[in-house]
Amino acid sequence: MRPVYLDNNATTRVDPEVVQAMLPFFTDHYGNPSSNHDFGASAGAAVRKTRLQVQTLIGAEFDDEITFTSGGTESDNTAILSALEVMPERTEIVTSAVEHSAVLTLCAHLEKARGIKVHRIPVDRHGRIDLDTYKAALTPRVAIVSIMSANNETGTIFPVPELAELAKEVGALFHTDAVQAVGKLAIDLKSTAIDMLSLSGHKLHGPKGVGALYAKRGVRFCPLIKGGRQEGNRRAGTENTPGIVGLGMAAELALKFMDDANTRVKALRDRLEKELLQRIPHAFVAGDLLKRLPNTANIAFGHIEGEGILHFLNREGIACSSGSACASGSLEPSHVLVAMNIPNSAAHGAIRFSFSRNNGEEDVDRVLEVMPGIVKKLHDLSPSSPARRKDFNQLQLRATTQPPSTVSGQGGCNA
Repeated sequence: MRPVYLDNNATTRVDPEVVQAMLPFFTDHYGNPSSNHDFGASAGAAVRKTRLQVQTLIGAEFDDEITFTSGGTESDNTAILSALEVMPERTEIVTSAVEHSAVLTLCAHLEKARGIKVHRIPVDRHGRIDLDTYKAALTPRVAIVSIMSANNETGTIFPVPELAELAKEVGALFHTDAVQAVGKLAIDLKSTAIDMLSLSGHKLHGPKGVGALYAKRGVRFCPLIKGGRQEGNRRAGTENTPGIVGLGMAAELALKFMDDANTRVKALRDRLEKELLQRIPHAFVAGDLLKRLPNTANIAFGHIEGEGILHFLNREGIACSSGSACASGSLEPSHVLVAMNIPNSAAHGAIRFSFSRNNGEEDVDRVLEVMPGIVKKLHDLSPSSPARRKDFNQLQLRATTQPPSTVSGQGGCNA
């Protein structure tokens, strides 16, 4: 049975060309990039090359606007905390209700620990940001706005260039978590008012444990990690040279395959959605159908649990993800779907299928082969399904209209 991997928004397979680019920096070119000898020089040159590769992918104006980090979470934390440090007179943050936990968890901590006021802007039922509420939250008290470029669960794309322009009007910095967007959408930062942007290598067929933070030249900056003078004094610690080299190759390949992502991969996603909705009742797509990542489909299946769907899909060799998370012994629906006012009966059964350039028609065929049967099986087992509710209601009616049993010795109960 051929495995089918459709969880690429969680992580991607490292491209073989990326692996080959990295290998020499574990063995032959293992010097410290900051060292003043030939071993260090070769590693340093590779780091500089990657800075140019990332600059090209995101359309930055200068290569020194790129700082290498351990990934998206560190980049997000650095951007937000830096803004609060360089503008201590401003004590408010604006974000959205559907951000990644890397942003929302930090904001919740800052509220509790430092008394920072956080504006969480709501979204509509398609996951689109409420522009009126956003504009009302923008005041000279805001240090930074942090709004994702595209949602990791639904793929909904946010109008971050326009949002950045509005933030500039009140003097706030604007940061975007673009972890899901980079490599899938064309980005030209030099033509925008975006001050900072986060990206992560493992979301675009690069290695885990490496990412980058773009910070526009001239933006005041305070490092999160302090120590040495690496990364232009913006991120202390010896650079992860193999990882950085892998990120550079992944960035180069992402640019090369971007048209594929927006044509062939998108067609795979669209076919899966269309045929699943035709074959399975009580299902619908969650997210903005017009402005969405080309690889992402979030489909809500009513009256069943997503964890059950994942269990049976995994037994069939199919990997995807659910919006629910196990907490305190109970399944809670995704905060993204809750913010979109998706009914609980559907939010609990939401499944995210996320494609990459490694997927093909045979992957869609396999899902279509097994998914209707899995959903039917779970509907039949679910006490909340329409069919089971009908059976339960009939039993209740029968219990209230039939006389009690008079069988001796049974205490009025049926044997």
